[in-house]
Amino acid sequence: MRSLLAGAAAAAVVLTSGAAAQAATGTSAATAGAGPSAAATADIPSFKPPKVFGTTFQSDPKHDFTKGIHARRDGILRGWITDVRGGVAEYEPIKWKKGTHTEGRFVGPPEGDVTAYASPIAKNVVFLSAYGCAVDARAMTVDRKTGLGAKKCSRTVLAKRHDKVRHPSLITVYRGKIVKVQEIYTP
Repeated sequence: MRSLLAGAAAAAVVLTSGAAAQAATGTSAATAGAGPSAAATADIPSFKPPKVFGTTFQSDPKHDFTKGIHARRDGILRGWITDVRGGVAEYEPIKWKKGTHTEGRFVGPPEGDVTAYASPIAKNVVFLSAYGCAVDARAMTVDRKTGLGAKKCSRTVLAKRHDKVRHPSLITVYRGKIVKVQEIYTP
């Protein structure tokens, strides 16, 4: 049901907001949502993504949380950024919690849990937004098939938006830096 709702909402947005932009630039629907350029992601290995709406926290068994907050191992974490200071983002894992009156929501670790990480945001980070490139996030820019962000936005927008409000995302860490953030659309 959740994917049907996200797909329908994304389709409506693409039809209403994307058609005019595509007509103006002459791009096709196939190339408009193709994502980041091959050059931007050429050095990043292909990591297996987690389930977008997974109901358990992703573990990091080799991470020593007693040594203070530091980068997660290389890979993709379903999580959200909790703070951004000086180009370094603090982030934590999230999981989907099914609701009784709604589809559900994402939740972080319980209060007092030390499961958190901190990594510098790479200068050439790929930020794929589900809500457009305005900092206040008013438009929807979602891939209809996945429910993930499809609009490439700047590092500045990433830092400003995610410092204000927690947005569920797939966060890719490589060599200790955040190299990709792809927002998860939640209706």
